[in-house]
Formats: sequence, structure tokens, C-alpha cells
Amino acid sequence: SGVGGISPFGEDDMQHFDLMVLGSGSGLEVSSEAAGLGLSVAIIEEGPFGGTCLNRGCIPSKMLIHCADVMDTIKNAHIFGIKATVQGIDWQAIIARAVDEVDADARAIEEGNRQADNITVFKGRGRFTGAKTLEVNGEEISAEIVLIAAGTRPMVPDIPGLVGVPYITSDEALRLPEQPRRLAILGGGYIAAEMAHFFGALGTEVTLIHRGPQLLWAEDDDVARRFTEVYQRKINILLNTRISRAESRGHEIVLEVSSEGSTAEVVADGLLVATGRVPNTDLLNVAATGVEIDERGFVKTDEFLETNVPGIWALGDIVGKYLLKHSANLEAAYAGNNIFNPDNKVAVDYNAMPHAIFASPQVAGVGLTEREAIEQGFDFAVASYDYSDAAYGSSIEDRDGFVKILAERHSGEILGAHIIGTDASILIQEVVNAMRAGLNVRSITQSIYVHPALPEVVQRAFGELEL
Repeated sequence: SGVGGISPFGEDDMQHFDLMVLGSGSGLEVSSEAAGLGLSVAIIEEGPFGGTCLNRGCIPSKMLIHCADVMDTIKNAHIFGIKATVQGIDWQAIIARAVDEVDADARAIEEGNRQADNITVFKGRGRFTGAKTLEVNGEEISAEIVLIAAGTRPMVPDIPGLVGVPYITSDEALRLPEQPRRLAILGGGYIAAEMAHFFGALGTEVTLIHRGPQLLWAEDDDVARRFTEVYQRKINILLNTRISRAESRGHEIVLEVSSEGSTAEVVADGLLVATGRVPNTDLLNVAATGVEIDERGFVKTDEFLETNVPGIWALGDIVGKYLLKHSANLEAAYAGNNIFNPDNKVAVDYNAMPHAIFASPQVAGVGLTEREAIEQGFDFAVASYDYSDAAYGSSIEDRDGFVKILAERHSGEILGAHIIGTDASILIQEVVNAMRAGLNVRSITQSIYVHPALPEVVQRAFGELEL
């Protein structure tokens, strides 16, 4: 059956499908829709089903990070007049809790797809041999419509000696059979920050090595500065520092680091490399399709998620717009509509795309940072409010948290919100909803907030704006 006016392939030795989906993360939303329409679908997946988020990213990391949050709560109990001690931790139980649930989910997703009508699963790495032909497990398959949704993988920097060192990435960090006593983490972004919290809170001696002047460089400067200050109180952080050499000495990993002309050695039992992500376009041999990719290797698409090759589409991390699961899910809904309703295509609406970092403290943001608002020439007002100045923020003793708001001066349009502190990932949502609905500052300031609940700190920050 043809899709969008494209006629089916003729018969020969090669297996043909109406739709071919590479990757089993958010792309499955589209494959499921296609199968429901009676189209023949091929799903190509090398690893466990469910994509990065389920298997190596947001789901297992949050299950593990919650254990670190519980430990933080116990460690800080004395502030509230409660004497509590930790008798020990069961590392294997902590890891097994996350791994067992994730693996069961991945198996269930794969089994569901194998049993579904109109879907054929190819378990293996696919490599393009032509525009819409793919080689997988020694056989060649083709499709009229191709959806590239095969994600990214951890980037490993070119450091002398690193190849000979048993380093890990975020892929392995969530499944370590034993807790490292001393762990060096290379990186200063959200993955490095979350992993430092997880290992550090549970008793690993963490050294964070970052080439920049502060952590979380992509965040608003005020948030990044505060976050860096808080982390410097908790763990050993080496800023403006690069690893010039790595080597193994017995069971230890020795890193030669350099900072502002001086060199030193960092000795650890493990090294976690968390320096960003790279797209899997090279592994897929996307070049064989004629699809354009950008200078970093991400697939280029139009506003409808179609590439320069008609009938080849892409979504999720491999597109590189936002490396977030909720962004990939949003794109999947649009891709489904645009592929199956070619006469009524709709451009993806990325407005007010939020993000959250589940470190300690949590960080969340939406919209423009102050730096971006200045660069884009907005006439804007900016205000912030400390958690500790709100009743609930004070009662939970959050002395570092604050909410920062940016709004256009005359229209009151909300340009951005940035939160660091307890439950930032939850508090950001009301601002996201207001921005998505096209509401202005008054929608927050004129609303009624439960007193003395924590969301009051958001309303107070809005109330500080001088428009």
C-alpha cells in the first residue's frame, strides 16, 4: 500500500516495507501509528528496545538519583533536630532496582512489537546502502518511507592514553557492579552534574574535572554560578582544567591534569567520561542516503521533520534540536501527522521547551537566558526571588534556591524562567504551561497560590518584575 501518493516497490529478492524505522525510542510512536493504518513496518534496533531514555538515560538515572536524594535527606536531618545515621548501603540492591525494572520494560516493548500485526523486527545494526535501502544482519531491506530515529551516543574526547584506560561513559555508569571508592568525572554539563550527585551522595570520593570556568555552561549565568558554588562545597571540582594524559597503574587510573600552566595528578579507581553526545549518523552510514547532515553530524530536516531526500524523515536526538525525551515525543506526534497526512503538514511547535537537571540542587529552565535575551535585543525586565524568603522555602531550609524570571517590558510576555533549588523540575511546569498557552506575566501574578506552599516562590519572582 502506498503512502502519500508513492507507489509500492516491485517484487524482487529484497524485502520491501511501507515504512522503515531506525531506532526503538520515540520512533515507535510512528511505527505503531503506521501499523495501525495497515502499513507494513520494519523496526531496526541493535540494542534493547525503548531507546536511550529507558535503557541508559533518564529513567534508570532518576531511579538511582532518588537513592542519592534519600541519602541527602538523611545527612541533613540534623538541621531539623533529627539525629539519624546510615548503617550502610547495599550497592547491588540500588543498581538492581533500576536495572531489573528497565530491562523488564525493554523486553516487554520488544515483545509487543514482535507480536504486533504488520510489524517486523530486525535486531541488529542497520547500515544504509542507498537512499532507502538498508543492510541488517546480512540481508538488505527497503522501504518507501524511512524514519531515522537512532539517537546519539556518548562522545569520547581524544585524550592521550585514554584508549588504554578502563574508562566508562554514562552507558555503563548506571550499571556498575561495584561502587568505586574514588571516581574522576570528566565534564561539566548536566550528565556530569547528575552523576557527581549520585556517586558523591552515596559515599564515593568524586573529583569533577571541567575545562570551563563554571558548571552547567548552557544554563542562565546566575544559575550556573550558584550551582557551581554549591557543588564546590560538596565535592572536589577542578575548573579551567584539562586532562593532558591518562594511564593505568595497577588498579588505579592516573590522570595528568593541567590548569593555567601548572600540572598535577589525579588518582582514582574509576574514570567517567561525560563530555557530551554525538549522533549515530556515522554508524548508520547515512551518507549513502544523500541526506544532508550538519557540521556536527546531526541530520538536517525542514520544519516538518523531512530531510532533503523526499520520503526520508528524522526525529529525536539524531536531529540535534533538543536532546530531550519530551522533545522527541513531541516530534514523533508531528512526524506521524506529517508522514501520514501529507496534505495537512504542520510545523513542529517547539515553543517553551523546558528542561530539568536532577542534581542536588535541582535545576530547571524554559525560554531565554538573560544572556540570550540581551543578544536578541529584547527590551526586558528581570527579577529573582530566593526560596528562603518564601515561607515554605524557609521551612525546608533551602538557602541556595532561587527563581529568576525574564519578561518583555511592555507586553508582559514571559521570555524565560530559570530555577535552582528544591523541586525545580516541578516548579518550572506552571511557567511552561503559561508560555505554551500564550499567557503573560499577569496569569501568574493574578492567580491564587496555596499558602505557604513552595510554588509561591515562583509567583513572588514574577511579582518582583518592573514592567
